[in-house]
Amino acid sequence: MNKLVTELIGTFFLVLTIGLAVGSGSSLAPLAIGSVLMVMVYMGGHISGAHYNPAVTLGVMMRGEIESSEAIRYMVVQVVGAALAAMASMYILGGDTFSPGVGAGHTSMQALLAEFLFSFALVLVILNVATSDATEGNSYYGLAIGFTVMAGAFAVGNVSGAAFNPAVAIGSTIIDAGMGSGSFSDIWIYLVGPFGGGVVAAMVFKFQAS
Repeated sequence: MNKLVTELIGTFFLVLTIGLAVGSGSSLAPLAIGSVLMVMVYMGGHISGAHYNPAVTLGVMMRGEIESSEAIRYMVVQVVGAALAAMASMYILGGDTFSPGVGAGHTSMQALLAEFLFSFALVLVILNVATSDATEGNSYYGLAIGFTVMAGAFAVGNVSGAAFNPAVAIGSTIIDAGMGSGSFSDIWIYLVGPFGGGVVAAMVFKFQAS
């Protein structure tokens, strides 16, 4: 249970920061998002592994570090944490909701590729810095993970919204569609892209470690 609570808390603060930072319109939103992920990884890494992302959980499961039954529980609480955070963000911002979407001037396939590539990068970094025997005990794992998300958000935020995380997409879209003016029309991008990136990253990691 302590692992699930940790996953809930970490995902909550990640998504809360996304909602509030994006809602503020700040050009430094990616810095805030990468930073909160970094500190939440340090907060929960020694307890749950600090996934906070179903695509990461899938990659770690393929790595053999977590059983499928526990992985499913992780994913459920990650989505719950994301939805609760989206509700909290909506309340703090006075009713404004959010969800990732395809950026103006871009296509669904461009957004899908952006989500796939940076989800691949994120999961591959996590597998190497947080699960590899060769880097066991390092103190930089949280920084590496947070900076990967920050770099991706700066790079493709205007293309796909830079979710790289199915829980972020599902939780925020549920609230956006239910309480705002959003819809589920683009949700497939944020499932196929990140999960696909996670699968390929796990395969590449096994090749690297062979």
